[in-house]
Amino acid sequence: MGIQKLNVRPRASSRNGDGSPRYGVTHVNIRHTRRFTVVGNHLAQHDEMSLIGIGLGTHIQSLPAGTPVGIKDLAARFPESEYRIARALRELEEHGYLERTRDRLPGGQVVTRTVFYNRPGYAVPEEEAGRGAGPEAEPVATEPVVAEDAAPPVAVATQLPPLPRPAGPASAARRDAAERVLVGLRGVDPRLLLGERDVERLAPAVEAWLERGASPDAVTAALTLHLPPRPRNPAGLIAYRLTTQIPPERVAGSDRAPMPPVLPMQTCERCDLAYRGAEPGCCKGCS
Repeated sequence: MGIQKLNVRPRASSRNGDGSPRYGVTHVNIRHTRRFTVVGNHLAQHDEMSLIGIGLGTHIQSLPAGTPVGIKDLAARFPESEYRIARALRELEEHGYLERTRDRLPGGQVVTRTVFYNRPGYAVPEEEAGRGAGPEAEPVATEPVVAEDAAPPVAVATQLPPLPRPAGPASAARRDAAERVLVGLRGVDPRLLLGERDVERLAPAVEAWLERGASPDAVTAALTLHLPPRPRNPAGLIAYRLTTQIPPERVAGSDRAPMPPVLPMQTCERCDLAYRGAEPGCCKGCS
């Protein structure tokens, strides 16, 4: 039988006597009773977004409704450049936290509104969906999780570009083609299943692409290539791509007839000079 060693050093505990960890972060939590916003760990600990994207999403969620959240507004508030802020906004949109819509006010003015979803992928409760009075009532984001005087989710006008629309007269055939493109996206990637209202809202933007000469297959490719690993807001992602990747307008004369084919080289049967012609024979000088 082996002799028991009494001088073996015990394994060091990873915690102090009061239960706090010896390394890593230690939390000192004081309960908030006013001016606070609940932020889900799906945002605070997002494993695909940048730190500036997470921070900007947390900031926007804490703002009162009506606060401008355009790129220039945020750049005036924070030291980050407009480029970094724009990139962070794109991250939030691609992951379903931001969605832009275009609304027409009673006076005819068209404004772009941004809806912030504090929990992407969850439907708006019926009692929340009808909140507000009249056509100018602001949309309500999903699952409000704020307390006392904390700010609700925001839905405010921004400086981000609106969805494109066709410039020419309406075309039933073009509208049908646009709707087929949007409905067909789920055939390319099942994650791009759009609702009926989303198809109706996004169809004019697809029409604008078709009006500028893009084929339905080209539009589908632009909307489905290099998707994020887990698109949580397909409609917002499609709206963003339709807005930011729209091809330029057709240049005058771009639809002209194609150039005639280049004729092959021939050798003149009389002078042996080379010339271009459809059939062997003589050059212009000899003929």
